[in-house]
Amino acid sequence: MLFLTPEIPGNTGNAIRLAAITGAELHLVEPLGFGFKDAHLRRAGLDYHDLAVVTVHPDFDTALEALAPGRVLAFTARGRTRHDHVRYRPGDVLLFGRESTGLPPEALAHPRITDTVSLPMQPGRRSLNIANAASIAVYEAWRQHDFAGAPGPEADSLH
Repeated sequence: MLFLTPEIPGNTGNAIRLAAITGAELHLVEPLGFGFKDAHLRRAGLDYHDLAVVTVHPDFDTALEALAPGRVLAFTARGRTRHDHVRYRPGDVLLFGRESTGLPPEALAHPRITDTVSLPMQPGRRSLNIANAASIAVYEAWRQHDFAGAPGPEADSLH
């Protein structure tokens, strides 16, 4: 997951928790709208901060360079491809924009963008919360790879 200049600490905290639980990596592009000592960020991430791989990049190009050669799938309300029609590959980068404005035109026009992807929504709705959108996308990608790395149902216990 790549969050481009996220603004809301609780959303990023939730994404940290998502990364820890699924094994995905979270990459953040500065400037961030919060600090890592923010109480909302810590609360949303619970005790998962040390279990997640989180990298902060100074700018978008540096982040993309670090994540090369993976495909970059830009999630936007006006994406061309529905999220469940993408055949996700290991190394894919799932890009999400700011909570208030989404992905800016220059990010969407970047030559590294492979496709724009959307999540189905009811007509007339502006967007889905970034942490929720990332969760839907990450779990669909992980599902397509049979939840690689996760224990099977036999590992669950009711005791």
